[in-house]
Formats: sequence, C-alpha cells, structure tokens
Amino acid sequence: MSQTSPAARPFILPIFLIIAGAIGFWASWELTIAKIQTLVNPDTNLSCDFSVLVQCGENLESWQGSVFGFPNPLLGLGGFVAPIAVGAAMLAGARFARWFWMLFNLGIAGALGFVCWLIYQSIFHLGTLCPWCMVVWSVTIPLFWAVTFYNLSVGNIPVGERARRFFTTAYGWVPLLTLVSYLVVAAIAQVRLDLIDNLF
Repeated sequence: MSQTSPAARPFILPIFLIIAGAIGFWASWELTIAKIQTLVNPDTNLSCDFSVLVQCGENLESWQGSVFGFPNPLLGLGGFVAPIAVGAAMLAGARFARWFWMLFNLGIAGALGFVCWLIYQSIFHLGTLCPWCMVVWSVTIPLFWAVTFYNLSVGNIPVGERARRFFTTAYGWVPLLTLVSYLVVAAIAQVRLDLIDNLF
C-alpha cells in the first residue's frame, strides 16, 4: 500500500464500506449467538423468531445453515471485517494495487453468489425469511454493486475507455440498482410465500 493525496481519496465508498461491513458483522454476530443458544438449549425461543414465516431457527437448524460444516454466520464474522478494514485504510490515505481490488471484488462477488443461493434456499425450500439473514443480504447486495462499479470506473478492472465512461456514470446508479434488487427479492418472496398475508 502507498499513500495518495487527500484530494484524490474517494470518500463516500470507504464510509459505505465501513458502515455496511459493521452492519453485516453485527447481523452475523447476532446469528452466531442465536446458533449457540440453540446448541445449548434446543428448545429455546429465539428473539428473532417472530412467526412461522419470519424466523431464524429454521434456517440455523437446516443443513443450508452450515454448508461448509460450520455455521454460516462464522463466514460473516470473518468476511465483514474485510470491507471495514479496506474502508478505514482508504480513509487513512492508503492506496491499494489493482490486483488487491480485483481479489477484493472477487471475494464480494463470491459473497453475493452465496447470498443469492441462500435467498433461493430460504424462499423455495425452507419457506422462511430469517431477519438477521436478510440484514446480511441487504448489505451484501449494495457492497457488490458499489465495489464493482467503482473498480470498473477507475480502471482497477480493465475495460475499454467507452465502458469505463459508462461505469463512471453508472456508479451513481448504485442506490437505484440496490433498490431494484431488493424489490426483485421481495416480489419473489411475495409470489412464493404470500409474504404480505403471512408476515406475522
């Protein structure tokens, strides 16, 4: 890492990385605590279990909740430290090499792919919506859009000049793309689970 002048430092992205990472870490922590509670007392009533549809217990108890042989929330506890660290380093003036940004982007893309798979499993197989899981989903989606469009716009991911200009403009569409992504998930949940009538 090397230093860059304050005028050249991005500001919004690192702030967002820190906030999104902190929210994701917090949600992962709550899920981890809930998992420990179920291990200690399988009959415990989790604070995140609101109804048959909106609950954490079913997700945590399922095989989908421990895909790699350990509880999924542990991935979040480790993974969400990365955007916090990157955001803090950027605010401090650190400048990362292109290969670092590409690996960071690849990691976030992998997280998004895993989240999409979990969304599918929750809606189509488990028939539940886990509140803390949805918090993780809600920060992973904009993290992907923001980091990917940033890297494309500044050339960390090499593209042609015309594409780079396009992504520089599209970088401002991240909030809209995030909202559209949320609406797509909500629409699928409504069609599959009749979310509005069965929320509580």
